Amino acid sequence: MGDAGAQGEFGQAALAHLDRLYAFAHALARNRQAAEDLVQETYLRALRSRRRPGPDENLRGWLFTILHNVWRNEVRRRRPESLDAHPEWAAALVAKGPAAGEAVEGQRTAVRLAAFVDALPEHLREVMVLRFGEGFSYQRIAEILGCPAGTVMSRLARGRALVRQAFGSWNGHGPREEGR
Repeated sequence: MGDAGAQGEFGQAALAHLDRLYAFAHALARNRQAAEDLVQETYLRALRSRRRPGPDENLRGWLFTILHNVWRNEVRRRRPESLDAHPEWAAALVAKGPAAGEAVEGQRTAVRLAAFVDALPEHLREVMVLRFGEGFSYQRIAEILGCPAGTVMSRLARGRALVRQAFGSWNGHGPREEGR
């Protein structure tokens, strides 16, 4: 079976992205078991797919798109309860992060900043993670999320503004932005 060799090569190439897919799944689901389930379903769908990216195509982006679609299907299946309808994200801004004196200032700042991003509503959090955590371009994020690039840019702007606002209320000033 010549197809088995191609399947094995594809599986190995896809597994190289496991850690980053899990990080994105965890940012979406906010739960270890749910993130593991999302990644497992992503790989199953990728392996079953008849249309896979070729050698010159973006395998990583394709896997992120599958994972996002699996997540969206899971959210739709669980409705009417909406993940964005819960107000606990605001409480998380206060509750998360290490206690004073537990870590050096740089680590505390990084932990707080991550907590602020984690506390954002899902539609803002996912673009922030894909852009700043994964380094995807606006256009690639738009493809992964299935929305216009302008929507990605406006969500990033709103996410940045909320993080700056929350971060500023924590330490008296917002994080510096190095440019676009």
